[in-house]
Amino acid sequence: MPGTIDDLIASIEVELEAAHKRSKKAGAEIQLILDKAQQDGRSALSAEEDERVAELFAARDQAKGDVTGIENKLANANKIKTEEMERQAEQRKAEPTQTRKPSYDQVARVGREERTYRKDEDPNGKNFLLDVSRQFLYQDVEAASRLSRHMQEERVERAQFLQRATNTGAFTGLVVPQYLTDMYAPATAALRPFADICNRHQLPADGMSVNISRITTASSAALQASENAAVSETNMDDTLLTIPVQTAAGQQTVSRQAIDRGQGIEDVTMQDLFNRVHTVLDSTLINQASTGLSAIAAANAYTDASPSGAELYPKILSAAAGVEAAMLAMGRPTHAVMHSRRWYWLSSQMSSTWPMINWTGIPAQSAGVANSGSSYGSGVRGVLPCGLEVIVDNNIPTGLGGGTNEDEVYVVPNSECHLWEDQDAPLMIRAEQPAAATLGVLLVAYKYFAYTFGRYPNAMQKIGGTGLVTPTF
Repeated sequence: MPGTIDDLIASIEVELEAAHKRSKKAGAEIQLILDKAQQDGRSALSAEEDERVAELFAARDQAKGDVTGIENKLANANKIKTEEMERQAEQRKAEPTQTRKPSYDQVARVGREERTYRKDEDPNGKNFLLDVSRQFLYQDVEAASRLSRHMQEERVERAQFLQRATNTGAFTGLVVPQYLTDMYAPATAALRPFADICNRHQLPADGMSVNISRITTASSAALQASENAAVSETNMDDTLLTIPVQTAAGQQTVSRQAIDRGQGIEDVTMQDLFNRVHTVLDSTLINQASTGLSAIAAANAYTDASPSGAELYPKILSAAAGVEAAMLAMGRPTHAVMHSRRWYWLSSQMSSTWPMINWTGIPAQSAGVANSGSSYGSGVRGVLPCGLEVIVDNNIPTGLGGGTNEDEVYVVPNSECHLWEDQDAPLMIRAEQPAAATLGVLLVAYKYFAYTFGRYPNAMQKIGGTGLVTPTF
């Protein structure tokens, strides 16, 4: 059966709002790309960025065209509603009858419907977790209804992210309400310091891999031997770089008693689940075999039985030089990523000599500057004399080397540390088979991501060896 004119107007307004959001989002991403190029000091966008900007302009123009068409539909619907209201006004002029008017709560009204899970009513996500668990444990009809309504709301407001998160057959789950991921972002970001400085991209709309082109044979140029002689020619060639989409997941077993009678369990549960997911993502970027940062970075050995900061610093510069030699005009070394123990060891080192060349803003007689009030996961911890910004990340292993007591320091251009994930972080959650013997329910949170550091050989550099054993203070 067709709905009322008010239902039609409400659905058109939802459609109009979604079109406005698409247009605004495309414009924001265009500005982000341009800001990035400006920040890097590049006079032109890369071919990949040009292509993406063209796609975004097309998407924005399409959204603007949609807005125009939807506004016309809305105007026509409002016109019909106005005519209906005029007819109803004429009908009300008739003589009143003795028919009893319907009760207030029996009259249909159209207005703004609040979200099922709201920050003002469920600030820590307790009701959301309870509904997930009770629907799984008891097949609770009301809990299932609320979760179904929540997912419908997500389809309206974050349809593109929901599609990306659920289109693979391997997993299905519930999108965590956005305000909860926003609320826990500061805490979880502390467990992904390196991931947060990567060059982030939107995860593709579908598929379980990301494909990008890597130029392996460049064109050539040379002096012409003589007039009308053949000029140098080398056909460009590229190799397809296929990057798998991976799943970062964490789990937490919640007791049935806590679900039924617990107070405040939602803080611990949500925090633990989010921490696990973001930690495994960051650790994967650094430590995964073959493709992780440690595996792909070119090695710079620092071997010394009595290491010192004065000896380590030139090795960092050597790694930075290696990055620049590999990247040339395509990028520059921007960050030194190290374990917290290495940062504090460097901070403890004393010296009576200083670099011949210091970066702007670094005091002349200083081996670097620490950001005041900085702490783990809060961003850049300090700046080395050569301008490299230091990121402290304790996902770097400390059991490397023959003595299983070494760590590594990485020097990277963050523009080439590519990470694909959904910017709005649509973490998923689902209830798995309960631990029946202990009356527990297993809650699993997960998200999808892809990454690569391999577009340019030797663009990532690392320092390792016996000079990076457990520091002595």
